[in-house]
Amino acid sequence: MTKINDDLPSVVQISLMHAKQSAAALPNSIIFPGAKAPVASLGAEEATHLRLQALARYAGARSRDSRVIDNSVSQVVLVVEGAVKLIASAAAGRTQVMGFYFKDDFIYVPARDTHAYNLCALTDCELVAFPATEFIRLAQSDKTLNNNFLSHLLRALGRCREKSLALGQKTARERVATFLVSMAERIGAPFSNGAVLDLPMSRRDIGDNIGLTIETVSRQMTELRNAGIVSTSGRSQVKILDLAALKQEAGHLPVPT
Repeated sequence: MTKINDDLPSVVQISLMHAKQSAAALPNSIIFPGAKAPVASLGAEEATHLRLQALARYAGARSRDSRVIDNSVSQVVLVVEGAVKLIASAAAGRTQVMGFYFKDDFIYVPARDTHAYNLCALTDCELVAFPATEFIRLAQSDKTLNNNFLSHLLRALGRCREKSLALGQKTARERVATFLVSMAERIGAPFSNGAVLDLPMSRRDIGDNIGLTIETVSRQMTELRNAGIVSTSGRSQVKILDLAALKQEAGHLPVPT
């Protein structure tokens, strides 16, 4: 586990040399010395960025690190590089993978209360965490940042609704297909009639997220492969050969014409 650096003056200090080099590609970006990449532009006014820098805490984590950030207070976390999963913990040691997050995703991580929420690194990653109350207050005062943050929240809400429908009404095949369609939209590289996915999560993680056993996930992947809809290579690469057919397998309604 990599602990969040509490030495704020050193963490949030702007590197003017790096800022000049990155200005064309990432205007108004927050730059962190020692980070592999600057934070993607939040699209806020310069004054807002300066205030965000005073709140921000940088966290770097290696693949499989758990409890990447402190969950004693509610936080808004921005994924700068890499991928993470959000895990909820209940009594008796029970856990649930709530979701997967990738570069430029915002994550709201509530403080420990009736349940505890933690981020676990799926790959080497870099994150920036902001106290949630202060971040939201700043966003409300900056129209561009507020719109950017709101659009992320709406997309996350849409995924939650899709997942609720899948858990409540869909078959195992439809759940796996729905998951793959979602990943294609989020991290897929376009390929002919489909997309290529390099999935950082295990099939156990996938099953935990969509309410299936690892054996069921593997069996459904095999059936989709036998149907000629996907192909697989190794433990992580999935090639979607026919995205339209996969959406049908996911139980999607036809697009109105």
